[in-house]
Amino acid sequence: MKHTTVHREDVNKALETLKNGGLILYPTDTIWGIGCDATNAEAVEKVFALKGRDQHKSLIVLLHNDNQLASYVNDIPEVAYELIEYSEKPLTIVYSNAKNLAPNVVAPDGSIGIRIVRHPFCEQLLQRFRKPIVSTSANSSGEVSPSCFGEISEQIKAGVDYIVEYGQHEKGDGKSSTVMKLDPSGKFEFLRK
Repeated sequence: MKHTTVHREDVNKALETLKNGGLILYPTDTIWGIGCDATNAEAVEKVFALKGRDQHKSLIVLLHNDNQLASYVNDIPEVAYELIEYSEKPLTIVYSNAKNLAPNVVAPDGSIGIRIVRHPFCEQLLQRFRKPIVSTSANSSGEVSPSCFGEISEQIKAGVDYIVEYGQHEKGDGKSSTVMKLDPSGKFEFLRK
């Protein structure tokens, strides 16, 4: 897949939107997502409202490097770092005992799904934002996840505060990440392969 250049202005506008508690529509290492500051409960509320999603369904958050995990998860099993390092495709790990995140991002059992993202736009945005960003598929709850920008509904586009220009003309593979639940003892199970 050919990647276009990430423009500073595009990152700046997305950054500004996140800092102001707004929603962005942005490309990730998997599919296009709706994003917001994962530590801002009001912003997270807007995501649920836009998607028409049940509040009890947890969201996932993106970080740009595994050094940040300890800021948002209490007990990180050592194996997590190996799984992240050796995973060949995008991997979301569900950890127990989340902390320092908006309460409505965290699942009722206290767990949180986190993905260390490898994507030109996301990495720059996350490095500069220095906080986790929510990532949920850019569709209304119950509808099929869009595999490329062209498949995102007008309703979703109209409901966000900034639409990232990067990657709009690229054809994504439309695949979601692998999801595994990892408990503090290091035992894991796949929730989505």
